[in-house]
Amino acid sequence: MPRDGTSTRERLLDSAQRLVLDQGFSATSVDQVIEEATSSKGAFFHHFPTKHDLGRALVARYAAADIEHLHAFMAAAEAETDDPAGQLITFLRLFEDVADDLVAEQQSSCLYVSFIHDRQLVGDGGTDVIIEAVQVWRDVLRAKLEAAAHVRGLPDDIDLADLADHVFVTFEGAFILGRTMRDGRHMRAQLRVLRQLLQAVLAPAEPVDAPVHRKVSVARAL
Repeated sequence: MPRDGTSTRERLLDSAQRLVLDQGFSATSVDQVIEEATSSKGAFFHHFPTKHDLGRALVARYAAADIEHLHAFMAAAEAETDDPAGQLITFLRLFEDVADDLVAEQQSSCLYVSFIHDRQLVGDGGTDVIIEAVQVWRDVLRAKLEAAAHVRGLPDDIDLADLADHVFVTFEGAFILGRTMRDGRHMRAQLRVLRQLLQAVLAPAEPVDAPVHRKVSVARAL
């Protein structure tokens, strides 16, 4: 049976991601990735002609998983209620439920952070895919907030774009806090506070503290 090399490529990416999250992209060498993946230079350069190609592939895979989680969790929230405000509150609670898993999946930090602060990729278009992924989050959150505001009405001094960004940066900041303290409870706590604040602002009609009987899984790539 012919082999398409997919498993080798994924093994190289898995090994590279572990190393990059542990020590940064600049400090991670091609030889280290090859040794970690128990592969060969021929196999590595067949899939990734340069180290930059490896980096872009890592970020692209990570961003795809990130966006997949966003849509999966929002779809699960939308299956719980037709109310946009309730959907957003449920969306946050679903992430609370898996906060420990999210933190445990990363060895040291967010892959986005590793690459954004890496000069080797910042000047080489390596962050474009990160910007696109972040924009997807901003757009989805803003659209949900706009739908909630249309149904509920919000104070005129609340800027929905800024509020959507606040939701996003709370996710990122809560993750960094959880990883820094090596305790997923910090991420859970910050998401809970965010949910409670949005609950007060949006005031959904449905009881938002009702148990959610669905837990969305966290993919390994994230």
